[in-house]
Amino acid sequence: MFEWVVSVIEAWGYPGVFLLMLAENLFPPIPSEVIMPLAGFLVGEGEMNLALTILAGTAGSVAGTSAWYFVGRLFGAERLKRWAARWGRVLTMSPSDIDGAVGWFDRHGGAAVFFGRMLPAIRTLISVPAGIARMNFGRFLILTIAGSVIWTVLLTVAGLILQERFELVSGFIDPVSKTIVFAVIAIYLYRVITWKPH
Repeated sequence: MFEWVVSVIEAWGYPGVFLLMLAENLFPPIPSEVIMPLAGFLVGEGEMNLALTILAGTAGSVAGTSAWYFVGRLFGAERLKRWAARWGRVLTMSPSDIDGAVGWFDRHGGAAVFFGRMLPAIRTLISVPAGIARMNFGRFLILTIAGSVIWTVLLTVAGLILQERFELVSGFIDPVSKTIVFAVIAIYLYRVITWKPH
């Protein structure tokens, strides 16, 4: 996976970074913790510009999470709860899960959007209750961009700093990234098999 991500970024450049980060936020097959450090590595190799790499990564992240915001806003809690009641096993989600997410967002609001951008799994899902709650999109966008920029900068600079030792680091990142993907699939299958409506 390490080599595949690097090859995508090398072949597509900044659009490749954008598309990988977009995909990570729509359905997280490859975490940003893998994508952006590898992009930072290529920055260190002189193949990419630091500012443009961060811009592409942030833009992909914001585009992906904004799509989930509009899912929440357009469909609303009641329709999503009906979906969950009907397709709960596939979605591994129940109507009460949606109520819980909305309640959590109501308690934490903007802070949930900002800090959620830096937390695995949460960063993909936090936009849905924000949309359901009809949070002002301008405010949502500002908080999402701010959180995404911070996270993207940290990951990209980490890859840049580790550039000189990346051959060593790659031996660690590749099996870890594969393990993460397999774990996500295994957890999903487990939840499908053991899912019970509530």
